[in-house]
Amino acid sequence: MIEVNGQQMTPEELLAAYEEAKNAEQNLKKAAKKALKRRREEQSLKPYQAELILMQKYLEETGRRMIILFEGRDASGKGGTIRRVTRYMNEKHNRVVALGKPTENQRSQWFFQRYVAQFPRGGEVVLFDRSWYNRAVVEPIFGFCTPEEYANFMRGVTGFEKDLVRQGTILVKLYFSVTKDEQERRFERRKTDPLRQWKLSEVDLQAQERWDDFTNQKYEMLKKTHTNHAPWTVIRSNDKFAARLNAMRVILNAVPYKRGNTELDYVPDPNIVISGAREVESMEAERLRSGHFVG
Repeated sequence: MIEVNGQQMTPEELLAAYEEAKNAEQNLKKAAKKALKRRREEQSLKPYQAELILMQKYLEETGRRMIILFEGRDASGKGGTIRRVTRYMNEKHNRVVALGKPTENQRSQWFFQRYVAQFPRGGEVVLFDRSWYNRAVVEPIFGFCTPEEYANFMRGVTGFEKDLVRQGTILVKLYFSVTKDEQERRFERRKTDPLRQWKLSEVDLQAQERWDDFTNQKYEMLKKTHTNHAPWTVIRSNDKFAARLNAMRVILNAVPYKRGNTELDYVPDPNIVISGAREVESMEAERLRSGHFVG
């Protein structure tokens, strides 16, 4: 037996305790490195967040209205990006809208009515965490709308948006694109992390098994609703930090405000940000090569 700190231990127990301490130290170092990296990333976003404040000030001074749509698969990083975009903004002049299931009364109304009720006044930014495009993707997959309702939406949405933009609203449509493996990894983390479990829904639990259905609906949505007056911007979001940074760049570039920091890089990374039209072309090319779409 060996005495260690007044405790008798066998050589095997001492070796096991050493290995346990060594692993704990390695895990602590990994956690510290991860925390340091995260802090550096958050700090590097601050110059862009300062520009978002200037952008917001321009909208207030000119009375312009701005709508930003955040669309994409579950766990694609929409919510985290919204939180970074709005973190330092004037709360009096921006709102985040995440509408739930429509009531029976709302279902009897014109489809866009409950969204229009949330539109910005002059000088305000409204960020939709999912929008009217639920009808283009989620609703037809899960039978929450009829084929006729879906067809009516797809015929009418481009005209609705054209009129919105024609009357002076700045409309930014962002689609966050995550791979199937990365989505699965994020879902597994939500299942085991008590701080994230609230994010899981019944729809989330079916997202993996219905991956191809979502991909097909994404293709149809981008192909039919990417227009010159209201284009889609696709954000590759496997890397959350890169997605957040480049989403900010896209938003800032959509508004003709006077930039405060002229030395900041405002050019979106072409490996992260691509147009909706290019995404459609990429999906079509992949279908020709492999016989099916890749999400």
